[in-house]
Amino acid sequence: MFVLRCTVRGCCQMLQQRGSGLFCGSGHHFDQSKGGYWNLTQPQDKKSLRPGDNDEAVLARHRWLERGHATGLIEALKPWVNPGPVSDVPNHLRVLDLGCGEGTFGPALFGDQADGYCGIDLSRKAIRLAARRWPAATWVLANADRVLPVADGSVGCIVSLFGRRPEAEIARVLAADGVLVVAVPGEEDLVELREQTQTEGHRRSRWEQVVDAMRSHGLGLVEHKLWMDRVALDAEQIRDALAMTYRAVRNRQHQRLEGIDQMDVTLAADLMLFQPV
Repeated sequence: MFVLRCTVRGCCQMLQQRGSGLFCGSGHHFDQSKGGYWNLTQPQDKKSLRPGDNDEAVLARHRWLERGHATGLIEALKPWVNPGPVSDVPNHLRVLDLGCGEGTFGPALFGDQADGYCGIDLSRKAIRLAARRWPAATWVLANADRVLPVADGSVGCIVSLFGRRPEAEIARVLAADGVLVVAVPGEEDLVELREQTQTEGHRRSRWEQVVDAMRSHGLGLVEHKLWMDRVALDAEQIRDALAMTYRAVRNRQHQRLEGIDQMDVTLAADLMLFQPV
């Protein structure tokens, strides 16, 4: 399995698996849950009784991805993460997937690298779904916003798809010849839905800020590309889109969608490839 590091404050020793537990040299240990994931959270990681995405958002995103709405996005990302003539990424990848969610992207992008893959998320519901989907991989319940539970310079590929990005920690754990793949919503993402719920579709470009933040931590942009698709949503899919993106959460915004049972919407994502400089 993917080798992890102890998350007890001030420890940071590597964890060794013995039976159904992980142990460090200082005697701290973590048991594997019945769901197949490792719970490495600490008291300081939890700002609420149920940290991470709420169950409604997790299940909505799960249904959304099960319908295949990210198939084109996955194909757009593959050249950056799969070794081959278009990529200098080494074959012996150790992959860290930050905010892995319910586990769709991991096996789709790294299906033949289960031993070297680790997905991290703070939602218990999401990590359970992920571990059930791909039990051969390593799944961790932890707060990736704080300290990543891996050794310095030990990861060949870090993936952050629509999640938080702890820049300093990413720079610490990424190998000198490693790569970072980031995806953020594009300006046009679900703009039609936003126009219906907010009376106007605010367009906001995020990727330039990501590039600036990564540059300040020694990670340079290698390539940027925009992925876009157009899909037809029925009423159920519209509800899922709202739930998983936290948009239109107010009653009056939901009411603006009453009676709409079909909508063509744009999907868009800015994709970025970084390497240490």
